[in-house]
Amino acid sequence: MVPQLVRIGEEFGISCFSGGGFDGLAGKHDAAVRAISGGRRTRILHLGDYDQSGVHMFSSLAEDVIAFADAAGAEVEFQRVAVTPEQIATYNLPTASPKATDRRSFSGTATTQTEALPPDILAAIVRGAIEAHRDHDIHCQALAREEAERRMIRERLNGRPEPGQPSTG
Repeated sequence: MVPQLVRIGEEFGISCFSGGGFDGLAGKHDAAVRAISGGRRTRILHLGDYDQSGVHMFSSLAEDVIAFADAAGAEVEFQRVAVTPEQIATYNLPTASPKATDRRSFSGTATTQTEALPPDILAAIVRGAIEAHRDHDIHCQALAREEAERRMIRERLNGRPEPGQPSTG
């Protein structure tokens, strides 16, 4: 799943990181440092199993990373992107009973692993979550700037404007 998520993130200039189980404080601190390094508010999109451990991993990670970021004067926000009870119902995902040995509180009556989401659906969910927070006007401005820069570079390399394109001076 991680390579697929990395490819999706790259389309938007977003980094993807994977944790394993309940991350230690050093890993959470590192996550906070990565999140605040850009100098702006950061939203972390999280994917995890819908079970006792998955729900608690999300809340534990969010709580600790937010605390580290707050201490540094930065703002970090978490959003659980998958797996949700709505996705389980919508995509008719396979479920299992919650583990009787896991005593963590859990409001669900059934559990689902993240891997149960088909790759195309997972990609659509992640893209949708990213695009829901993207400023469309800024994105269009960036694309226009990229095209103008590309045209200028081609002109400099070729010594003349491309056919059908106005000269940039």
